Amino acid sequence: MKDIIDKYVSKLEQAELAEPGQALLGFLDADLVWNREDPQTEILEGVFERININSLLFSPPREPYRSIISYLCRTNEGRILPEDCETRTFIHDIPVVPSLDPERLTQALRTRKAVMVQDRGIVAYGWVSPEQAYILYSSVCFACFVKFFSDYLQDSKNGSVAPEQREVLHKALSYLDPLPEEPDAELERGPFRDKARMIRAMDEAGKMVVGYKLVDSFFGNISYLYGDTLYISQTSSSLDELIGHIDPCPLDNSSCAGITASSELPAHRDILRKTGHLAVLHGHPKFSVIMSMDCDKRGDCDKEGECFRRCPEQREVRGYPVVPGEVGTGPFGLCRTVPPAIEEDKGVIVYGHGVFATGARDFNQALRGLLDVERNCREEYLRRIGE
Repeated sequence: MKDIIDKYVSKLEQAELAEPGQALLGFLDADLVWNREDPQTEILEGVFERININSLLFSPPREPYRSIISYLCRTNEGRILPEDCETRTFIHDIPVVPSLDPERLTQALRTRKAVMVQDRGIVAYGWVSPEQAYILYSSVCFACFVKFFSDYLQDSKNGSVAPEQREVLHKALSYLDPLPEEPDAELERGPFRDKARMIRAMDEAGKMVVGYKLVDSFFGNISYLYGDTLYISQTSSSLDELIGHIDPCPLDNSSCAGITASSELPAHRDILRKTGHLAVLHGHPKFSVIMSMDCDKRGDCDKEGECFRRCPEQREVRGYPVVPGEVGTGPFGLCRTVPPAIEEDKGVIVYGHGVFATGARDFNQALRGLLDVERNCREEYLRRIGE
C-alpha cells in the first residue's frame, strides 16, 4: 500500500505540480495509511469519516500554479469555472472554501471531485485508487493555468488588466521552460515491422510527450497502424506508462478490444485514413488550448456556449486550423471535424481540447508537430498581450 502511495506522490513532484515533501496522500484499505506524518492528517481524516472514498490528496501547488490558483480563488466568488474540455467533461467547476475544515471540505466534495482551500492548496479524492486523486489534482492545475491565461488575454483586449493580475502573469511566465525547435533526441524510426518494437516506440513517444509537458494528468492518446490493426492507448491511460495499456483494434471491427480503447479511437482511425500516415499523437499543450478559445466574437455570437461543439467560424492560429468537436461519434464528434481539417504536415487544434498531429512512418514527425503547434501558440499569445 505504501508503495502505491509513494508512487503517486513521486509523480506529482516529478510533474512539478507540488514541492518535494509537501503533499499529503492517504489511502484507505484495511487501514488508513498516509505517505508521511503531519498534523493536518487529523483534519483530513474527518473527510474519510463523512464520505465514501478510499484516497485523499492535499497539497499546496508548486509555482506557477500556486500564484495562479491563489489569484483565482481571491477573484472568483466561491467557485472557479474554467472552460476547457476536460473541466467541462470531468470537473464542471472547482469550489473554493476558506479553510481546511473537514465539514466544509465534505460539503464541497459531496458534489465535486476536487476543491480549493484559499491560500492553502488543492484537495482531491479517489473512490477506487490514489491514481484518481493524482489525476484530479493535475487536472485542476491544468484547468486553472488555462483559465488564468485565457482570462488575461481577454482582459488585455478589453483594456481591463488589473495590476495584481499583471504581476501574477509575469511571475507565471518566469517559470515556463522554453520549447525546443526540435526534440532533444530522435525517436525510434519506422515503419515498424515487428509488433514488440512498435509497442516500445509508442511507449517511448508517450514518455517524450509527457516529458515536454504536452499533456497533463491522463490527457492525450497515441496510436499506430500496424497492418490492418490500429494500436491505441487505453482510455484514461497515462502516456508515460503505456506498456500493458495499449489496445489492438482491427479496422474491420472484428474484435471488442475497442471497448477499453481511447474514446478518440474513431478520430484516430479516420485521421489515418485521410492522411495515409501510420502514427497519431494527441496532446493537450496548454497554450494551444488557450489560443483555441480566443475569439474576437466572444459575447457577440449566437453560438455562445456551444463554441466547443459547433463553432461556425473558420479559425486558425498561425496557419494551424482550429476546429470544434466533442469526444465520441455524435453529430459533432471529433471524428467528423478533425480528419477533414488535418494535413499531412500540419497539426489540428481542437477548441478547448488539444492538438492532433501525425507521422508518416513513426512518431518523430508527430512529436515535432505537437512541439511546433505549442511553440507557435505560446509565441502568438505573448504577441497578442504585448509581451
